Amino acid sequence: MEFPSLTSLVATASALQKAIDDEVRPPSSTGVSRDEAVIYISLVRGTRGYLERVAHQVNGCYANAWYDACAVMIRRFLETLIIECFEAHHIENKIKDANGDYFFLRDLVDRVCLEQTWTLGRSVRKALPKLKDVGDKSAHSRRFNAHREDVDKLLGDLRDTIQELLVVGKLK
Repeated sequence: MEFPSLTSLVATASALQKAIDDEVRPPSSTGVSRDEAVIYISLVRGTRGYLERVAHQVNGCYANAWYDACAVMIRRFLETLIIECFEAHHIENKIKDANGDYFFLRDLVDRVCLEQTWTLGRSVRKALPKLKDVGDKSAHSRRFNAHREDVDKLLGDLRDTIQELLVVGKLK
């Protein structure tokens, strides 16, 4: 019995992999994360669908060791929660420029911490700039690459901040 050559086997395997890749595609919508290493889904369940999907993306990025992507998604999640707080109290004009566009995260963090309509806890006011910093570095620094430890250091502060902003934003 004659066996195919190694070159022939590699070519066949490559063709088979291409055929699988062409047919089996990931879903067009965000999937559900397998674990909750960064954001507990129970915190965001029943709030807004887009918050739940971003939470799954944060967790999925972490699970796949895509730590820059995870940090950027945390940044996006916090930005969205801050906007939700202002909108829930019908004072979103305080965080928009003359063109009606929302401020950048730096200004949103300042405004949410100083807003008199609510009182954020001291730990959350202290945590928000740290949470923003890692996301900023991951999004904007050419030479910074986040590591698991960078995200891990944020987990306690992130959990507290999310819960507090969900309450202030009248989402929980």
